[in-house]
Amino acid sequence: MRAESSAIEAGGIAVSGDTEPGSTATAPGSTSVADAHRHRGGTPAEAAHAPADETTDAAPRKQGTGSATVGHGAEGTGRGSGARASGPSRADRRAGTLQAALGVTAFSLTFPATAWGLEGFGPWSLVAVRCVLAAVIAGGALLALRVPVPARRHLAGLAVVAAGVVIGFPLLTTLALQTSTTAHAAVVVGLLPLTTALFSALRTGARPSRMFWLAACTGAAAVIAFTVQQSGGALTGADAYLFCALLICAAGYTEGGRLARLMPGWQVIGWALVLCLPLSVPGALIALSYEPVHLTAHSVTGVLWVAAGSQFLGLVVWYRGMAAIGVPKASQLQLAQPLLTLVWSVLLLGERLTPAAPLTAAAVLVCIALTQRARG
Repeated sequence: MRAESSAIEAGGIAVSGDTEPGSTATAPGSTSVADAHRHRGGTPAEAAHAPADETTDAAPRKQGTGSATVGHGAEGTGRGSGARASGPSRADRRAGTLQAALGVTAFSLTFPATAWGLEGFGPWSLVAVRCVLAAVIAGGALLALRVPVPARRHLAGLAVVAAGVVIGFPLLTTLALQTSTTAHAAVVVGLLPLTTALFSALRTGARPSRMFWLAACTGAAAVIAFTVQQSGGALTGADAYLFCALLICAAGYTEGGRLARLMPGWQVIGWALVLCLPLSVPGALIALSYEPVHLTAHSVTGVLWVAAGSQFLGLVVWYRGMAAIGVPKASQLQLAQPLLTLVWSVLLLGERLTPAAPLTAAAVLVCIALTQRARG
């Protein structure tokens, strides 16, 4: 005699099909995706977006001819075998876009804040101190909320995030800003969205449409042309630092966006910062002993912003946004970052803009709109 299996509403998992007598809907010891994700500190809705290959240890195993359907909360209904996991809702996509945009806004202040910080700190001490301060904030939050240590399989990804966005990009761009203006340094950010999309396609198998790539390349070309013209078109010795920063940051963004689908975004950057403490604390002590420090209002404000704003809060909303709308689409919002950086440079550093700024801004906004509407 064959028994019809029922939907498990609490975890949003429905199993359709028939099972043999005595068989169970799930393998012994297995748990639902939502329960497993909740154990990591996430929500059932976030669990619904987790890739299947990352949740094989938590997802129910199929029995007989049954098939699993993943839904949001209690919405999984098992309507026919072979149903696909539902994607994020329109509200989720809007929230993700807003969060990614807030991250871009926070990042756009990084170069001006770094320029302020260099007024009182050396480049090595500035980077080390910002890492330590950001790690203290993140570590305090992780301890207060009693967040469990990430699974061992996530440590390699967190190491890539730490190397890319916690240490590599801040250090290389800070060294570049010693001899480069913020306008010229914005060239690296103009290339970063396209590079991040390429890394995502290679790492996660994302396949955006041709329209996406056309709009992304057009936006990158517009930003590069504007920022190079703004900086006089001259290449400097800082360019080697900038291009290396571009590559390592794109890798960190891609890996962080992937991990943010498996755990909350703030935990991704939080654990990456904590992993760097064995390097950042000794590095800060050594750098501060060799590089003189002159505390001023600008230098203190700059260090506090790059630590709390750029290094932690900005990355929290950025990774949440990437998890919601995907790494390729979120990365293209960064096309607006160089222009925002130049605006802050005018307001905070007294640099001048050319009349080409509003025209470039309009072109970039069109490209961003096309990338967000493109399929894939």
